[in-house]
Amino acid sequence: MRTLVITPTFQEAENIEQFLRRAREAVPDADIMVVDDSSPDGTGAIAERVATELGQIKVHHRPSKEGLGEAYRDGFSLALDQGYERLVQIDADLSHDPSVIPQLLARLDEGADVAVGSRYVPGGSIPHWPWFRRALSRYGNRYACFVLGIKLRDATSGYRAYRADTLREIDLGSTRAKGYGFQIETGYRLHRVGGKVVEVPITFTDRVRGYSKMTWGIFAEELLLVTWWGIRDRVFRGKPKWRQPTAT
Repeated sequence: MRTLVITPTFQEAENIEQFLRRAREAVPDADIMVVDDSSPDGTGAIAERVATELGQIKVHHRPSKEGLGEAYRDGFSLALDQGYERLVQIDADLSHDPSVIPQLLARLDEGADVAVGSRYVPGGSIPHWPWFRRALSRYGNRYACFVLGIKLRDATSGYRAYRADTLREIDLGSTRAKGYGFQIETGYRLHRVGGKVVEVPITFTDRVRGYSKMTWGIFAEELLLVTWWGIRDRVFRGKPKWRQPTAT
């Protein structure tokens, strides 16, 4: 099955080369797409150089920084148009270990629609996080899952493998979240269509180079979106307007 690994980047010049080499080693037969939001530190140029050396790497240069959600929607849309059958999303800052990609793909082969790299299932961990950040993440996840009825322990994880048909069914292009709320929004749509989601334990290693893109504004967006979706779908019940017919 044709597989594409997608990683969005902004200011990842210190990490992108190592990431690409580790990803290529983990899945030598897969293609890789770097979706770079015109990083001023030269991330895109470094990715182009490594792509020439390693092969099977595409660098998609976006004109400006518009948020994680926009980068993923753009990358996924290109991948679906190009006929890829399995799509992996992963961060380029090395917080996600590329060696886990084959495990996620194996769960798709076993029948899952989506495989999520999870910090909060047995075997998953977040070493070195301070207690307040750990608490913010864990209870933010619990709030989202409770309000939306999602049966996921790590709804905000950005490390996932999807079947292409599943992304078409949830009409990914009509999602609206711009930041990390994109992960919750796609997870919620998967829940609404009854997609089979499995969680694979991962160790989330905080970045050692560069800086985190998480801000209080992004966190507030997640909270507001989750609350709105929960209220909206309790008041206006019925088939989601975005739902697409299942491919036959």
